[in-house]
Amino acid sequence: MAAAAAAAPGALGTLQAGRARLVAACCARLGPGWRLSGSWTVPRVDPETRARSWIPAAGGAAWRRGYSSEVKTEDELRVRYLEEENRGIVVLGINRAYAKNSLSTNLIKMLSKAVDALKSDKKVRTIIVRSEVPGIFCAGADLKERVKMNSSEVGPFVSKIRAVINEIANLPVPTIAAIDGLALGGGLELALACDIRVAASSAKMGLVETKLAIIPGGGGTQRLPRAIGMSLAKELIFSARVLDGQAAKAVGLISHVLEQNQEGDAAYRKALDLAREFLPQGPVAMRVAKLAINQGMEVDLVTGLAIEEACYAQTIPTKDRLEGLLAFKEKRTPRYKGE
Repeated sequence: MAAAAAAAPGALGTLQAGRARLVAACCARLGPGWRLSGSWTVPRVDPETRARSWIPAAGGAAWRRGYSSEVKTEDELRVRYLEEENRGIVVLGINRAYAKNSLSTNLIKMLSKAVDALKSDKKVRTIIVRSEVPGIFCAGADLKERVKMNSSEVGPFVSKIRAVINEIANLPVPTIAAIDGLALGGGLELALACDIRVAASSAKMGLVETKLAIIPGGGGTQRLPRAIGMSLAKELIFSARVLDGQAAKAVGLISHVLEQNQEGDAAYRKALDLAREFLPQGPVAMRVAKLAINQGMEVDLVTGLAIEEACYAQTIPTKDRLEGLLAFKEKRTPRYKGE
């Protein structure tokens, strides 16, 4: 008994040390400039880097109401920085009509490049992932391309898909998937990586890989159970069942379901409404809130609360927090700068 009692403090210390390392790693993901207890600071970005990161990628100047410019790297992925009342919202529009927006090598490369630019852009407040092809969100992997691959090429390609989807899941700002059409396999996995999913009632979605004698490889076996529960996720994956928008809402796969409109973009419009609700909030608070939720859901409650405490502390020294208090006192709308 005495030996056990003596060992207990050591075990507790080990557990606490492990939790401390996890919290430290969690906060490290906020980027350079963040510190743990005793030296809380906000990220420092030199003016040149800030200016460079806030400028949308070069490309066309198709100005119109609500849009600043369209990044024309290639037509298969369109990156739009919205303007006016939507400033801060970025839309990733998939546009491979001839291939039902399927995930090809080229599209994955483009998604990776776009996400890499967005994650360091402090001007971005919310990202919407949508389709610009009516009736289709994303039909999954490009099987016509896949059938031409050697067996040795398939694994690395799926790894690239998984990596890009993980990058989307780890973006530091809220992400919304607007599902206005078919979302199968990798297409649904892409949506599952987003924080919020909205869909038209006519949309169809499912992880159908077992029909092809494979399994979801872009995170579906992990994110679907976390979204709707293990038992139901197993049922859907084992059966390769496809759900419409109403059924997806009933099981908790999506947050909102809308009747499709004549333009075929009901889910996108709802996503825009949600994104506008997010825009007035403190940018730093939004980033650390997402981090606290994501990291906390993967650990026990005690560790999760420690992560929350560490993330909350990151907001204390910010100018935005003081601005929020001053705006409240003066009964006006706060003017947050993400500092």
